[in-house]
Amino acid sequence: MPETVRGTDGRLGSHPRQNGFRFAAAAFVIGILTVPARAEGASLTDFGEYIHALAALNRGEILAMVLTLGVLFFGVFTAILLVRTRIRAGSAESKLRDRIAGLRADLDRAQTLLMSDPQVLVSWAAADNEPDILGDTTLITTASVPQRVLSFGSWLEPEKAQAMERSTDALRANGESFSMQLMTLNGRAIEADGRAIGGRAVLRLRDVSGFKRELAELNVRHEKLLSEVESLRTLIDALPSPVWARDNAGALTFVNTAYARAVEARDPADALTRALELLNRPAREEASRARASGSIYAGRQPAIVAGARRIFDVIDLPTRRGSAGIGIDATEADGMRSELKRLGDAHRRTLDQLTTGVASFNAEQHLVFYNTAYRALWNLDAGFLDQFPTDSALLDQLRAARKLPEEKDFREWKAALYEAYRATETREHLWHLPDNRTLRVVTTPNPQGGVTYLFDNVTESLQLARSYDALIRVQRETLDNLAEAVAVFGSDGRLRLHNPAFATMWRLTPEELAEQPHIEAVIQRCRPLYDNDELWQRLRANVTAIEGRESVKGQLELRNGSMADLVTVPLPDGATLVALLDITDTINVERALRERNEALETADVLKVDFVHHVSYELRSPLTNIIGFAQLMAEPSLGALNPKQREYLSYIGASTNALLAIINDILDLATIDAGAMKLNLGPVDIRSTMNAAAEGVRDRLAKDGLTLDIVAAPEIGSFTGDDRRIRQILFNLLANAVGFSAAGSTITLAAERRPDAIVFSVADKGAGIPPEVQDRVFEWFQTHSQGSRHRGAGLGLSIVRSFVELHGGTVTLSSEVGQGTTVVCRFPLEQHVERTAA
Repeated sequence: MPETVRGTDGRLGSHPRQNGFRFAAAAFVIGILTVPARAEGASLTDFGEYIHALAALNRGEILAMVLTLGVLFFGVFTAILLVRTRIRAGSAESKLRDRIAGLRADLDRAQTLLMSDPQVLVSWAAADNEPDILGDTTLITTASVPQRVLSFGSWLEPEKAQAMERSTDALRANGESFSMQLMTLNGRAIEADGRAIGGRAVLRLRDVSGFKRELAELNVRHEKLLSEVESLRTLIDALPSPVWARDNAGALTFVNTAYARAVEARDPADALTRALELLNRPAREEASRARASGSIYAGRQPAIVAGARRIFDVIDLPTRRGSAGIGIDATEADGMRSELKRLGDAHRRTLDQLTTGVASFNAEQHLVFYNTAYRALWNLDAGFLDQFPTDSALLDQLRAARKLPEEKDFREWKAALYEAYRATETREHLWHLPDNRTLRVVTTPNPQGGVTYLFDNVTESLQLARSYDALIRVQRETLDNLAEAVAVFGSDGRLRLHNPAFATMWRLTPEELAEQPHIEAVIQRCRPLYDNDELWQRLRANVTAIEGRESVKGQLELRNGSMADLVTVPLPDGATLVALLDITDTINVERALRERNEALETADVLKVDFVHHVSYELRSPLTNIIGFAQLMAEPSLGALNPKQREYLSYIGASTNALLAIINDILDLATIDAGAMKLNLGPVDIRSTMNAAAEGVRDRLAKDGLTLDIVAAPEIGSFTGDDRRIRQILFNLLANAVGFSAAGSTITLAAERRPDAIVFSVADKGAGIPPEVQDRVFEWFQTHSQGSRHRGAGLGLSIVRSFVELHGGTVTLSSEVGQGTTVVCRFPLEQHVERTAA
């Protein structure tokens, strides 16, 4: 049977010594077979032929054959040695295989015995950090990775996990053994045992049961109870309130630090040693009687603490071995309760002075407080309110009196209002009442339950807000549509308000102005159009000054040719209004008017000079014509036929009319030149009126008109220029004759008043249209409609000029088809000689 071995993968294979033997035998055979081949160069089939071939060899060939035979013998010897070695190795290998099988059986028996208990073994070699883990790891952790056993924090409490970590490290580093009773997080009792065995650190985790399990659980409970007791003692000792414990005999067995401080002991032990009592004897006896009856004592007792009297709320309860008590310092709480009551009373008195209605309801929705403003707001009876009505009853009564908002679904509205009793935040409502009042209602949940209602009448506030909003909109629209550029700078110097005209004038973009730039930034952006440092400095100082702000005025001529008037107005709130009026067109018109006025004044001077010159030049030849016409009419120069006399009559009438016109022109020119002087003296009113009427007698007769002179017999006289007064009345009568219809009446009247003499001339003519009335007193203004005579248009101008020279006034009233009335008023006081202005 060939010898085989089992490889590392468990498969069977040839032994190495067997392979060596086979190699040597193969080499020997190959050497025998290849000698004849090398000698003859061909294959030999039998041994005889081989011998025959040897006989034929020479010396060299024989030597080669000898060497070949030596090699052959060495191979045979080697093969024999290999066979013997193989036999010995096979015997040793058989012994080793038997020993290994025995060791494996021992290992299996040891593992079976070791794993008979539910446990986990973890071992570390001295120089190996990787542990060997055997056993059922599911006892400790449900993780599929065995190494999770060593993650103590995953299956133990933090404190126990830290203890296991320290013990395991000490075992591996110094070989220190340990033993622990543990409780896993899932409630399994585990015994942890660590030992150093055979140069290895071994940790055994074994599930315990029975007595040991109970012992482990008791140990864990004991440690837990000790921890809880320690925590409770630490907590009790840290309490600011005195805490004590007594035995069945009433002696103190425990006090905390606060108790020791209260009885002025050095520490709790000193208080116990000296049996220092906090409460007086009656209080202790009262508590003792309560314990004897098995009830808890609770009461408020005084005590002296650090020399001061304090009030404690004492609670003393019986225990199995005595009693335990605590005293809660209620001194401040008692003082706070009194202070709170005082503040509550003051709060109520304060709320009664408020104009806002306040009503508080408790958690049962009963009214517990209301102020005077609430009762006056709803006009409710105080007796009804003092009966603590419910919120629902109040709302129903107010609804019956039509004092609540008229809602389509009152029940739903009330339910929504009552959400305030379950809300945690303040809510606000607006109630629009039927009597046109508007109430702002705020519901505030009370900390102790219930709701407080605040009723604020905001009717006037809303009206003011609406008025204010409307005013602001009107102001905004007004500013936006003003031709003036307007800007308002705040007290901080920043732009608060502006209109489009301001942005347009200075070519500023809305984006620049929207940032509310400072006055410095605005000035810098305006400098390209106007670079006058002095004015800008004055404007900056006026805008940013706190006191002594004065208005800044100035005229700006921008580089684009525009002109503007600048004015600043300090506002009451510290702001400054800057207004700029574009006066470019005004300046241009003013310049044009000034130039035109200068031209008109020059033309007027030329006109006056021309009139003077022409009138003077006309009067001389006209006087000659009149003289020669009168001379030709003299009978001494010869008789004239009727035609000649008619012509001379026409010449005389025309020259007289022309002379009157020239005289009027000269008079007006003299008045305009300021050279006309009045010859003041007594003026007989009736005589002057008759003299003026005599000048138009022939025209009155010719046109069939009637002149009615109205004046009181005792009207008397006044101071004036008699000649100019007659001329005034004559011109008025001549104008009336020219515009009166045939057969009508003209009235010349005079009236003495306390301060003036008033002349009036009234006709029943065609009247003067309204658009013409303002121009009839100007030079050369004529109105031919309804007139039979066309004059030069100087009569009324002469009238106004002479009346004004007397310090009087002329008024005209006329209606088309109803006639015209001209009234001249002359003041009675004429103390000095008047000249034309």
